[in-house]
Amino acid sequence: MVNQLFITGAGVSAESGIPTFRGDDGFWRVGSINYTPQEMATRQMYIEKPAEFLLWYFKRFAEYRHIKPNKVHQWLSNKKLITQNIDGLDGKAGNESYIPIHGRLDKVTVFGHQERHLELMPAPWDQLHDEAGLGCSEAVMKDLLLDAFRISKATLRPEKDVSLKPFVLLFDEYYTDMYRMSDALERLHRADVMIFMGTSLSVGITSIALDIALKNNADVHIVDPEPIDLGLNNARYHTMKAIEFIELAAALGV
Repeated sequence: MVNQLFITGAGVSAESGIPTFRGDDGFWRVGSINYTPQEMATRQMYIEKPAEFLLWYFKRFAEYRHIKPNKVHQWLSNKKLITQNIDGLDGKAGNESYIPIHGRLDKVTVFGHQERHLELMPAPWDQLHDEAGLGCSEAVMKDLLLDAFRISKATLRPEKDVSLKPFVLLFDEYYTDMYRMSDALERLHRADVMIFMGTSLSVGITSIALDIALKNNADVHIVDPEPIDLGLNNARYHTMKAIEFIELAAALGV
């Protein structure tokens, strides 16, 4: 039996109304007043300016916490899947074994060393939303966030084993088993076919996956409205959205 593995990115969740990262309305096009998204989404920013970091994260991501899965997530619900998305929509659609390689929006951890396996806890987004109410100023919201994430008002710095951190892999962090990297590598090495859907192929896990596919001579499918030519002999390109691809998948043997 052919072992198929799906690797998905933000394009899969676009049908649910969540912006992609690099499109015209994407997350990486919108920063804070003083910082670019690439500067904001770092562990260093969280350490040095936790209020600024948490406000940016809350405003850019937490507002999508109640979005519903779409037909693509539902179609993927019984597939072997590694996703770069933190929105949790694959889990909501019923995929119990998917790997959220970049973390989950609905979880936080205690702030600690990256190599440690830290307990996952529910994120406080709903509580913060209720406490803030309508018309809450950014200054008040920052205070609420600092309290919720247990950050000292005296030092204004997160403390290891005390403060909380969103369970998300940041630009200056690396893949660990906290993010199920060993499980992901096992799936990648076993795959006879890798199907990349809704990803720009510019993130670390996709480079790792493509390298493994090349070494193992696995077949590769690239599903993207504007796919990048990878120069791989074993790659097939499907110039379409993920929602269009699932309608053709059976005919393609996927």
